[in-house]
Amino acid sequence: MIRFKIADQDWELNEVHKLNYETFAEEIPQHGTNREKTLVDKFHEENNYIICLKKNLVAGMIAVRDKRPFSLDLKLDNLKEYIPGHSSICELRLLSIRKGERNRKVIQGLFQYLAQYCEQMKYDLAIISATTTQERLYKTLGFKPFGPLVGTNGARYQPMFLTPGSYFKFKNRTRVLKGTGESTNNNDKILLQPGPVKVKSEVEKAFNAEPISHRSAKFNKLLKDTEKSLCKLTNSSFAQIFMGSGTLANDHIAAQLSTIKGKGLILHNGEFGERLIDHAKRFNLEFDTLNENWGDPFNYKNIARKIKESSYSWLWFVQCETSTGILNDVESLEKICSSNDVLLCVDCISSLGIIDTDLSGVYLASGASGKALAAYPGLSFVIYNKYILPNTSIPRYLDLGYFIQSEGAPFTLSSNLLSALNKSLQLLDVNKNRDFASGVGEIIRDGLEQMGIEIFNDNPNSSPAVITFKICNNLNSIAVGEELEKQNVFLSYRSNYLSEKNLMQFALMGEYDYQDVEQALYKINQIISLNFL
Repeated sequence: MIRFKIADQDWELNEVHKLNYETFAEEIPQHGTNREKTLVDKFHEENNYIICLKKNLVAGMIAVRDKRPFSLDLKLDNLKEYIPGHSSICELRLLSIRKGERNRKVIQGLFQYLAQYCEQMKYDLAIISATTTQERLYKTLGFKPFGPLVGTNGARYQPMFLTPGSYFKFKNRTRVLKGTGESTNNNDKILLQPGPVKVKSEVEKAFNAEPISHRSAKFNKLLKDTEKSLCKLTNSSFAQIFMGSGTLANDHIAAQLSTIKGKGLILHNGEFGERLIDHAKRFNLEFDTLNENWGDPFNYKNIARKIKESSYSWLWFVQCETSTGILNDVESLEKICSSNDVLLCVDCISSLGIIDTDLSGVYLASGASGKALAAYPGLSFVIYNKYILPNTSIPRYLDLGYFIQSEGAPFTLSSNLLSALNKSLQLLDVNKNRDFASGVGEIIRDGLEQMGIEIFNDNPNSSPAVITFKICNNLNSIAVGEELEKQNVFLSYRSNYLSEKNLMQFALMGEYDYQDVEQALYKINQIISLNFL
């Protein structure tokens, strides 16, 4: 049994001094050692210590103090110039968890109690010196860095503050990591996978409208409105929509590239970059490849050098490599291609809707109605910026110029799917989606790390919407995923490129909330704790 409280007993304070010594004299060499193996903080008389008690052991602590000068006043000149305006401020110090007790329950409980205490004392600003090794944890809890690093070699700290603007996230993140353990409604699935995704009620309503003929004027207006929305979203000139998955859209790009003279270059750093190579081979395209290891970012200097040394007509790559979550830079590649007269093609299937992407300098780009656009799967499209003529050497359904010349839908197109996509584009807020996914993603990463789960790609260049993690060696990702599905939690795990590496994914691409993430983390922790399989 563990409990959390303000230290008010002599023996508790003695334990606090011992833990303070273990952490800040022995583990982090901030203070000298002594025979007594105790360290009384210089602000001890003014500190309030929030502690975690495990029987008669202080397993963790954090000190709160609101008297000036703070320790940061002594380390940073003009502290007030770095922090926002406030009416009541406190400093948090001496966060310490005893070795052997560093687990989710202790850290979560300390910060939950701290949140209640700060709210009770009506503090509207809290500052802290965060050890650089735990800076990410503090960011997860809502803290924001400011000013230069302080401290000495071997004990470096990043000053950070917490404001009311991030206080809501602070409370919710500690709550999310706890997990309620409550069962989800049997009819309410938690969809945290690339597709299908949970859609808004307005999108569902649009999908359920009475079907209309793709030859009608009403349909043609709906089609044009949807294409205009796609162009506005991507800052591009034209869009063509087809019945089919994103694979079909990439086949359209490959077919179009088959009409261009000269060699191409395909970049890949994951499964979907490798699929572009397969598209190119099936159309007998002449091309070279440039690859990085799965999850590693592209070396743009090497790409620019290779393009200058060779004579390429086109370059093709994936913006969001869904297999790992790595996010490849459209803007950098657009600049390289533009300066070398190379046509740029990009797979945007997993990035549109979550990443603000300017495609005005792109020759061809592929997308799909599902994933982060949060409509139903079944439609794909190609974005482009130059008028393209029909070409009878291309199969009719892959002839982009034929679609353009038709000035409508030349073949059957579902009005239900189109209506749903149109409505989802009307409701789409890319910046809001990105920011929310970034915050929730930090919660997921922190939760997984506290469970001891390895995150496959924690690169700062990763998409906020894709978090790939490796299941513990003694567990099987397929079995874990199937067990989660029995409890109405759906993650991505069945694709061969995941299961072969014992990987699973959170994909934050549709409608979801904190409670969904809370349940998913809780269920994963349950399975791991029970050593499922």
